[in-house]
Amino acid sequence: MQLTILAVFLGLPSTAFWMSAAGFALLVIGLVAAKNDIAQARGIDTVVALNYVCFALPLAVFGAEHFSPAKLLLNMVPRYMPWRLFWLYFVGVALIAASLSIATKIQVRWSGLLLGIMMFLFVAILYLPGAVTVGSRIAWTVVFRESSFGGAGWVLAGIAIGGNGGGRLITVGRVLIAIAAIFFGVQHFLHPLGLPVVPLERQMPRWIPAGAFIDYLTGAFLILAGICFLLARMTRMAATYLGAWILFLVIVIYGPVLIGALADPNTGVKIEGISYFADTLLFGGVILSLARATTPMILHEPNTLSSRATTRSDNTTSG
Repeated sequence: MQLTILAVFLGLPSTAFWMSAAGFALLVIGLVAAKNDIAQARGIDTVVALNYVCFALPLAVFGAEHFSPAKLLLNMVPRYMPWRLFWLYFVGVALIAASLSIATKIQVRWSGLLLGIMMFLFVAILYLPGAVTVGSRIAWTVVFRESSFGGAGWVLAGIAIGGNGGGRLITVGRVLIAIAAIFFGVQHFLHPLGLPVVPLERQMPRWIPAGAFIDYLTGAFLILAGICFLLARMTRMAATYLGAWILFLVIVIYGPVLIGALADPNTGVKIEGISYFADTLLFGGVILSLARATTPMILHEPNTLSSRATTRSDNTTSG
C-alpha cells in the first residue's frame, strides 16, 4: 500500500508534486512545532492545538503553485502591472515564508499582519472588482473567502502581539470571519449539492451518502457559528466545534476526493483536487484561529504580551 502511494506521489507532474511536497513538509514541521500544545490539550481542545498547522499547510501548497513551470497563475496578475512574473514569484515566496513562520510560531505578529494586508490587497485589486462586475455567487464566495483568510492572519497576529493593539486586530478578523461563515452557510441552503464548507463549483461526489443532509447540516453550523462570532458570544465553543466538524469533513470527504484526483491522468484535475483540499483545510484553520484567540492556551505561546512581561521580570530579577 505504501509503495503504491509512493509511486503515485513520485509520478505526479511537477506542479502537483511540488504542491504536495510543500504541504507534506509543512505538515511535519507544524506537528513538531505543535507537539507541546497537542500534549497539553485535552478532549476536543486537541483540535484547537492544530490550528497553526491547518492554517500554515495550505499556504505552503498555494505558495508552491506560484512556481509552476506552466505559469498557471500568471493571468491573475493584472496586465497593467509591470514585472508580472516577478509579482507571481514574490507572492509565492511570501506565502511559503508566512507558512513557515506560522507553523513554527516565529514572528507571527509580522507574518500574520503582512499576510492579512496581502489578502486584502488581493480582494481590493482582483476579486472585489470582478465580483461587482460579474455578480456571480462564486465570485462573491471568493471575495469572502479571501477576506476570511486575511482576517485570520490578523487574528493570529493579534494573539502574538497581545494587549489592546492585538485585541483590535482580533476583533476585525473575527467580524470578517463571521461574515464569511454566514455567507457560506446561506449558500449551503441555496445550493445543497456542492462540496461542503467553502461553496464553490464542484459538486458532492455520488458515493457520499446523504450529501444534501451534510450540506444542510454544515450550513446550519456555519450560520450559527457566524452569528456567535459576530456577537462575540460563545466564540470559543462555536469555533472549536465548527473547526472540528470542518476537519472531519476534510478527512472523510476531501481526503478521498484528493486521492481520486491524484489518480486521474489529467494534470488539471490533480491540481484542482489539491486546491480544494488545501482551500477547505485553510478555512478550518481560519475558524480555529478564533478558538485559539479565546482560549487560555494563548498565555503559553511565544511573543504574547504575558510572555514578554515575564521575560522582562526575569531579566530584572537576574540583574
